[in-house]
Amino acid sequence: MNCLFVGAGAIATEYAAGLSDSPLSLAGVCDLDGERAAVLAEDHVCPSFTDLQVALETVDAPLVVNLTSHAAHAPVTRAALSANRHVFSQKPLAIDGDTAGELLAMARRRGLALGCAPTTSRGPPQRRAARLLADGRLGPIQLGYAHAHVGRVTDWHDRPESFLEIGPLYDGGVYPLSLLVSWFGPVERVRVADALHFWPDREARRPTAPSHVEATLAFASGPTVRLTASLYAPHRSREFYGLELHGDDGSLYLRGTGAMESSTDDVQFGRLGREYTTVPPQSPAESLSYLDAVERLATSVADGTPSRSGGQRGAHVVAVCNAIETAAADGGPIPVPAHGVTSDSLPEPVVTPPGRHLPSDSPRSPRLPSIGFGCSRYRNGEYIDRIDSIVTALDAGYRLLDSAELYGNEHRIGDVLAAPGTPDRERLFIIGKAWRTNHRREHLLEACAGSRSELGIDAFDCYTLHWPSALAYRGELSRLAEKPIEQQEALTFPNDDDGDLEAANVPLSTAWRNLEETHNRGWARTLGVCNVSRTQLETILETGTVRPALVQIERHPYRPQHELVAFCHERGIRVVAHSPLSAPGLLEEPVLAEIAADCGLSPAGVVLAWNVTQGIVPIPASTTPSHVVANLAAAAERLPPEACARLETLRDPDFDR
Repeated sequence: MNCLFVGAGAIATEYAAGLSDSPLSLAGVCDLDGERAAVLAEDHVCPSFTDLQVALETVDAPLVVNLTSHAAHAPVTRAALSANRHVFSQKPLAIDGDTAGELLAMARRRGLALGCAPTTSRGPPQRRAARLLADGRLGPIQLGYAHAHVGRVTDWHDRPESFLEIGPLYDGGVYPLSLLVSWFGPVERVRVADALHFWPDREARRPTAPSHVEATLAFASGPTVRLTASLYAPHRSREFYGLELHGDDGSLYLRGTGAMESSTDDVQFGRLGREYTTVPPQSPAESLSYLDAVERLATSVADGTPSRSGGQRGAHVVAVCNAIETAAADGGPIPVPAHGVTSDSLPEPVVTPPGRHLPSDSPRSPRLPSIGFGCSRYRNGEYIDRIDSIVTALDAGYRLLDSAELYGNEHRIGDVLAAPGTPDRERLFIIGKAWRTNHRREHLLEACAGSRSELGIDAFDCYTLHWPSALAYRGELSRLAEKPIEQQEALTFPNDDDGDLEAANVPLSTAWRNLEETHNRGWARTLGVCNVSRTQLETILETGTVRPALVQIERHPYRPQHELVAFCHERGIRVVAHSPLSAPGLLEEPVLAEIAADCGLSPAGVVLAWNVTQGIVPIPASTTPSHVVANLAAAAERLPPEACARLETLRDPDFDR
């Protein structure tokens, strides 16, 4: 689709930078500064103009990208809409709420698309924070603090006059406002506001609008947020565009409401009574580009459904800014006028008012995450308490917990799942395992019922056989962690009179049929098997009626198990890798260190990323908080083929290939 850029300043260069890889093309450039327009037009082999009407009459471009100065946005958008052009406008949509409402109404009448920046609610860290909010982690959110420190524009902008005329609210404040509105819906009223005129006496160029604005906003959905927007506070201050939200059960910190790139520590979660934990990305995330929003608007036009959602949000944000100014001048509270924008016309918020519930991606069972957290208590030859690390893992964003009755801590995990600040149940994928002594039908059903009860869940997302072979039954295994070690060992690894492990005569095909009964009763949404060979898996596929959805095996570069993995993937069976980092000596391999240096990962991160790259779900376990976070962050990385090939050269005589 052809575009006409109106405005050829620094921001236009940012938008134009993405055109070479875009379905959009630049058909013309218009700017009052003819030389500036000509330079940009020459770069893209299109005509330039200094008169908007001439440009609209000359250029065959259905979409106008309005990149003019703040106060010029509204008149340029009106002219473009009058010429039946779709419009994407830089922020703000207008300076006056009535004008913004008129532009929105004009676009509706004419069936035209109207978009408005900022659209950074789609940025990688903002979407990560939105997922955390949708998890229900914070509980009812009642309080927030938002910052927009635009900084001394006379120091960093070559043409600061437009900023000095409108102040920080309409340029910087719109970033947190747009994000908050996308999350919580409309602002109902401005409770109180203040506007101040801080500026250094030495500066000859001074703001004509207040340089520092503070306001307390009440959202219709519940939260109250204090907004600070400033030209006086430097943009290199600790809070540039930071946002902190506090709920009954926890807090969220987002470092940049206007961020367009992703960093590991951009998002943090603080469970009530605990320090903040970094919530890293778990999948590859491309940086947001300025042109992305224009492309989405053009797509809506091409599809015959011209979008005005960005214009609606932009008009509401202008109305909020106007109300803040009124409250600062006359005192609050000040209701935010609708100007033709209602809560129904805005896009569905991420966080809904109390009493309403967002649909989950899959209300019955969430998608298997790309990485999980192992809950085993056995580590380095001894039993340890894993609960604190499990809490850290949930706070960091792990959504797959690998539990088992053998671990003996399901009741304590259940306490964590029921505690404030834990994700909603439908956001978690929980694996359970029946131990080898419980392969007979009555024992297996008893084990599943007991595990469900201790975890406090209605059903496992996947219930598995911990091992394919059976051992003799010595009694039920509930709360093993509370029993003496000797008793734990006697119950789980029964010996015969000769001191050898005592097997039970329960063939794998029978054990699988017994496991299927948990699925038939609705106690398990899917079934799986752990530590299985290809031959054993073939037995299950040939004799069972419920196909395994998941196979869990030991997998790392010393033991890649390619044949079994390929066999599973060909049949749509997901593979989970336990003990991905536990092989002695693995993390000291020089090739791992070399790949780690090339990819910006730790050796452990390389192994985890290798698994994820090959479609395997690793379930590392750690008791060190920094390792818990780093392991999760590794799931967002994909290794290049040459790095994977180098890992294939590793050999260890203690492991079969």
